[in-house]
Amino acid sequence: MALHIEKTDTFAGHRDAIYALCPAGNPHQFYSSGSDGMVIRWDLSRPDLGELIARIPASVYALNYDDATGFLWVGQNFDGIHRINSSNKQEVDSIKLTSSPIFDIRFFENLALVAQGDGTVTILDREVFQIRKHLKASETSARSIDVNPHSREFAVGYSDCTVKIFDLDTLTLKFIIAAHTHSVFSVRYSPDGRFLYSGGRDAHLKSWKVGEPYQLHQDVVAHMFAINHITHSPDHQKLITASMDKTLKIWDAGSLRLLKVLDWARFAGHRTSINKALWLPLESGLISASDDRLISVWNVTEKA
Repeated sequence: MALHIEKTDTFAGHRDAIYALCPAGNPHQFYSSGSDGMVIRWDLSRPDLGELIARIPASVYALNYDDATGFLWVGQNFDGIHRINSSNKQEVDSIKLTSSPIFDIRFFENLALVAQGDGTVTILDREVFQIRKHLKASETSARSIDVNPHSREFAVGYSDCTVKIFDLDTLTLKFIIAAHTHSVFSVRYSPDGRFLYSGGRDAHLKSWKVGEPYQLHQDVVAHMFAINHITHSPDHQKLITASMDKTLKIWDAGSLRLLKVLDWARFAGHRTSINKALWLPLESGLISASDDRLISVWNVTEKA
């Protein structure tokens, strides 16, 4: 099967680089934010009508939507977490965590895991919105978090070139993986929990076999410059990497075989660094966000 790619839309509205994307609870909708502090809700069926949800007085690197409450969690650079009621666009509450950037927010059961620029991972009670624990395992930035519900672990990628594995129940450090030669910007578990994928400034895409300890499974020189983000397709069969080299690449998740390169020359992609990708469960559901202030929407189909 070959992949057929078509760029179907471009969303313009942000005034600066876009760093964050997340689903919105509706398969046709998603949120974006970035350096301009604007949090916008987009609808794929109404591409010209981006809806401003909030204005945050600093850069935003991390967003996550809580399906249980309908609250959008917004990580404000140099402040903390703001929770926004997505229905009435009102701030519900906020919590001061740090004076450094917030790079990622992940939910699991009643926990919210927050990666911070000072190397701390803060664990919050998701329901009562209170801090439960600070995990300080590095003096360098914690850049990305992902949860493995099968092994009840979570992985954190750090700017000290390591990926650290923590126990979800005891919140203790289990393993340190000397993963890359430069900062690790993105970590992602396979949906079956058997593998962990990592990427970062050294442009390598690596897969690790989950175990006691983790073992390197594959190492691919994936891009010309840094890998900013890794995510899965809705069917879990493909990986997408977003890179500072201005390309999106689609890989077979099992073999890490390259399937497609989405760039400016061939697909009128982005002209600057691609910071985030999101693949909603729709045919035209692959979304990318860039330093060029634009969001691109892609239709990805398989053809014999």
